[in-house]
Amino acid sequence: MEVNVAIPSDKKQTWSGGSVKPFGASYGKMMMWFFILSDALTFTGFLGAYGLIRFKFIDSWPIADEVFTHVPFTHESYPMIYVAFMTFILIASSVTMVLAVDAGHQMKKNKVAWYMFFTIIGGIIFVGSQAWEWKTFIKGSYGAVKTTDGKILQFVKDGHQIAIADFVHGTRSDERVQQTRENGLWFESEASIPEFTIDQVKAAYNANPAILIKSELIDPATKKKVILSREAGAAYLAKGKNVVQGANLVENEYGKTLFADFFFFITGFHGFHVTSGIIINIIIFFNVILGTYEKRGHYEMVEKVGLYWHFVDLVWVFVFTFFYLI
Repeated sequence: MEVNVAIPSDKKQTWSGGSVKPFGASYGKMMMWFFILSDALTFTGFLGAYGLIRFKFIDSWPIADEVFTHVPFTHESYPMIYVAFMTFILIASSVTMVLAVDAGHQMKKNKVAWYMFFTIIGGIIFVGSQAWEWKTFIKGSYGAVKTTDGKILQFVKDGHQIAIADFVHGTRSDERVQQTRENGLWFESEASIPEFTIDQVKAAYNANPAILIKSELIDPATKKKVILSREAGAAYLAKGKNVVQGANLVENEYGKTLFADFFFFITGFHGFHVTSGIIINIIIFFNVILGTYEKRGHYEMVEKVGLYWHFVDLVWVFVFTFFYLI
């Protein structure tokens, strides 16, 4: 015997397989929001870890104004100028993305294509600038000495930091060559050998009374690194172990190695997101040109990638604040 049970209309509406869109958003848009939420939690964890480590070493953490001073095509020191330029470019690309989404709502194909194009160009400039910044950070600016207890010593003259090459002259006094997998152990290699030896640096320092040493410690009153007296500097330099040029995951001429570790990881992770966004934007840009979304009758894909792009921009604001401003 077959029994038919009538289901109230409101029950059909509730359990009808998702015919009601939460907040009026489509399935694809909701999934993008879920992805953004999970990714935001990931970045929160990374930046939270960075903040914790920085607080632990707050009295000796590298000062951003002394690290990020480079601008392409010039050797002058312009603290934070180029990083500010990168930030401006990324925020401007977010504006063009907003205009692309708005043009999509109005079904203006040509405007969508142009604004998407400008967004892609902005993203490429940002990623290229970040790659240049990485290269400069890895190569280094001045060089420093690392002591046996892990401290980093930098050199100053007349109150300004100078490069080791400015007061140490000549070439390495030893004949040591860089160890690679070809001329050493097959499973080991090392970074490029510094231009000078620690003994050359010690001799040049002792011979030049105008040179002073800047330690890792920060003076709470001036918010600057403490410059040691000649006698104190000589005592620190006597513990010198090797010369450090540039930054990597093992050594860092700017100070704490952890600073470089976090810098490479977090900015690299964000750069990966921007690069992925550029690739997706390029795909959607060509779909716009081909009229794919015009045929569908809507530009929702542009809106979805726009949500992702705005998220990437917002994350950079926090990265910029944590690494460069605070």
